[in-house]
Amino acid sequence: MRLAEIEIENFRRFGAGDQAFRFAFPEGITALVGENDSGKTAVVDAIRLVLGTRGQEYFRVQDTDFHQPLDGGGTRPEIRITLRFDQLSVGDRGAFLEHLTYFEGEPYFILQWRASAASHGSRRFINVECRSGVMGDGPSLEAANKVLLCTTYLRPLRDADQALSAGRGSRLAQILQQTTEVTTAGVDFDPAVPVQDPAKLSVLGIGDFANNLLERQAGVINARTRLNSEFLAKLSFEGDLLNGAISVSGARGDRAARLRALLEKLELDLRNEDAADPPPGRGLGSNNLLFMASELLLLSQDSEGYAGLLIEEPEAHLHPQRQHLLIEFLKSRVSGGGTHHNRLQVILTTHSPSLASSLQLASLVLVRGGKAFAMGPDHTLLERDDYSFLERFLDATKANLFFARGVIIVEGDAENILLPTLARLIGRDLARHGVSVVNVGGTGLGRYGRIFQRRNPDQAGMLDVPVACIADLDLMPDCAPAILGLELADGSRPPLNKRQWRSVSELPNGPEAHRAQIEARMAGQSVRAFVADHWTLEYDLALAGLSRQVWLAAALAAADSRIHSKKTTVPDVVRRAGRQFRSLATRPADERATEVYARFHSGVSKAVAAQYLAMLLDRAAARGRLSAATLRGSLPSYLVRAIDYASSQAAGTDA
Repeated sequence: MRLAEIEIENFRRFGAGDQAFRFAFPEGITALVGENDSGKTAVVDAIRLVLGTRGQEYFRVQDTDFHQPLDGGGTRPEIRITLRFDQLSVGDRGAFLEHLTYFEGEPYFILQWRASAASHGSRRFINVECRSGVMGDGPSLEAANKVLLCTTYLRPLRDADQALSAGRGSRLAQILQQTTEVTTAGVDFDPAVPVQDPAKLSVLGIGDFANNLLERQAGVINARTRLNSEFLAKLSFEGDLLNGAISVSGARGDRAARLRALLEKLELDLRNEDAADPPPGRGLGSNNLLFMASELLLLSQDSEGYAGLLIEEPEAHLHPQRQHLLIEFLKSRVSGGGTHHNRLQVILTTHSPSLASSLQLASLVLVRGGKAFAMGPDHTLLERDDYSFLERFLDATKANLFFARGVIIVEGDAENILLPTLARLIGRDLARHGVSVVNVGGTGLGRYGRIFQRRNPDQAGMLDVPVACIADLDLMPDCAPAILGLELADGSRPPLNKRQWRSVSELPNGPEAHRAQIEARMAGQSVRAFVADHWTLEYDLALAGLSRQVWLAAALAAADSRIHSKKTTVPDVVRRAGRQFRSLATRPADERATEVYARFHSGVSKAVAAQYLAMLLDRAAARGRLSAATLRGSLPSYLVRAIDYASSQAAGTDA
């Protein structure tokens, strides 16, 4: 039995009609990702309201749960939540026989849950109704059916210590009371039969045996005898003798209550193998894993009904390696061997790029603006081979794109290092605008962009995350081959099929056609391509107006090891490089920019130079020598447009 679809209307941020939340769950694990307040928790809470949870937490709909439109309209009077289950087993079909709906011969179980606000005089109350059927006109669920649907829920701020400690109503006791290991192992205690081996008794049998021993203990019997003979006998009327009996409280009550009372004496903690006492230093992360393991133990017991696990922020208190270990374990329980394992469905919410990168891309669902955008192959413009590529290279540093309000995808370390500084200095701080820079290292730029392109945007909606793909044009100016020493001894150029570079004049249709081809491979919907105005980042920066700064940054990068070993200083390198740059002042702009780029062609690290360039620009701005407007005018236009576009949503503009 699997939760296949959910529809939510007028619940919290979700409205009705085209503003309702509709989503079809993928197989196995579903990870709801996205920024804060996007609606992830509302989806989990909607499932909890309809199905209930095993922990029996107090949870009911509140007045604030009714949707209030942002346009100022009145609070909506009714919440509707629809759940559709498929893949029903024979046992499921029997348990929910009168509630089933058939489509093309296949049985489905559909639940319609409604909550409506009403009032009687000055008192306000909320009516809740849950019925089966497509229109919600089927019978209500019986108590036995409701139990089969309860999910296991792990809240985001879990108190694992409290849940696993002894005490009245402990979660550990609830879990153990429903495990077959506790309920089936051993035999009950019979006072008429001598106990040969207490270890062979059941948990309840051990409790009854201990109670019997306690009541028959010599001291207890002597105290009772003296109480009756020396005191109560003298305080009794003739013919109405008072007689006291000392017994263990609750020892003869309901079996379930007696078992629960015994189990509430137990606690669960982490210990090293064969250690008598818990080791010091076990923190919140380890205890949370212990808590999850105990909940999964309970969940694995059921052979009927819905085996659903809801986890909010499973990364709580876990470092990245343990997050990965947890996800791999959940994957094995969803797809591993065994009847119970195959039935498990995991629905989780997360803010962790590390955890998101541990899952298959098809398991991720981006929740944004009250809508769900699944990442499976039926929903994106990614091709089948794109998925295998991205699952190899979509690491934690790249997976942060799922939580951003805007995304800039770049091809190298230099752009990754430099762009945040450039954006901040021109008044578009990327962190404040919720923009992530994703460095794909020169491979798969278009593939990462297609994550955000929908296969059927007219039906499912278009993802409105502005994604800027920054790419090099990779066309040398005609003066570059000679300056870079790429020509042959006679001044000619090697044949095109013998080299990996081309100059502008060698393109029959000119650079604009080449740029259009690059853009066409990436752009579409909210994804736009921003191709270098001329060649590469360093050349274009130098040509646009930062030739001296890039020259100095290259010189500093070349001297980086000497600077750190204190053989020279930054001011000394800047002075020497500044004098060298004066010789380029009279050169044509394209030749000067090429001479600047030649430093990188000869082996200077672009990433280290980007760090130094960011430092130089920061210092100039701090000293009042560089304004935001001046820097905007000195940057290549494609970089400015990419930054403005990616930050346009938070800035309230349409770049």
